[in-house]
Amino acid sequence: MMDTEQLRPADAGRLDPAVGRPVPKRQERPLLFSAPMVRAILDGTKTQTRRMVSWRGVDAGLNLGFSGLSPHGYSQGWVLESPSRSSREWRCKPTPCPFGQRGDRLWVRETWAAPHNCDHLKPSEIDHDWRIHYAATEDLGGLLRRPSMFMPRWASRITLEITDVRVERLHDISRGEAMAEGCPFPNMADGDDPRAWFANLWRQINGADSWADNPWVWVLAFRKTPNEKGNRPA
Repeated sequence: MMDTEQLRPADAGRLDPAVGRPVPKRQERPLLFSAPMVRAILDGTKTQTRRMVSWRGVDAGLNLGFSGLSPHGYSQGWVLESPSRSSREWRCKPTPCPFGQRGDRLWVRETWAAPHNCDHLKPSEIDHDWRIHYAATEDLGGLLRRPSMFMPRWASRITLEITDVRVERLHDISRGEAMAEGCPFPNMADGDDPRAWFANLWRQINGADSWADNPWVWVLAFRKTPNEKGNRPA
């Protein structure tokens, strides 16, 4: 077990000039999105994404589905806590969000293609002046499709700014948050439960049993921001 006094709240002093601490330098990281989710980001219907948490140093034998666990964010990362007689005990080591914190940026990786002249080149060898094509919004025809994981920063057309980070169980998602995940059916906002759509999407990405497992997830809220480093604005 760990002493919670070792950590301070995650945002303590981060944006407060009165405490005299420098504001951390903004970080940029890549994040993969499928074609439907890229389109949802572009049309403004997707402003959240959820990714599974891999906790560090989990206590031996701990059941991560135990209802007494609660997540708390500190400057060194997030921990799972459970109540004890005198305080709250950590049940894992501090786990930083691998995608960043509020104010950091994400650049979107998506399936893409370069002109045929570049078919023999590695992504790192393609000249930045070539026009890049995007499978989410274009018919690539006979162009060589390149997986999103190999998209270089300069070819990315979408940059996102993280506006909030938290940890919760997957099933805690609300109807409104399911819509913010990019639900393509506007009528679900007031009609059928959009969480059913999101559960199906989650299973498609993470496996048939992944929704039932109800894992801990990072919840990233974001907004589009000018694409200063990428090759194509969006």
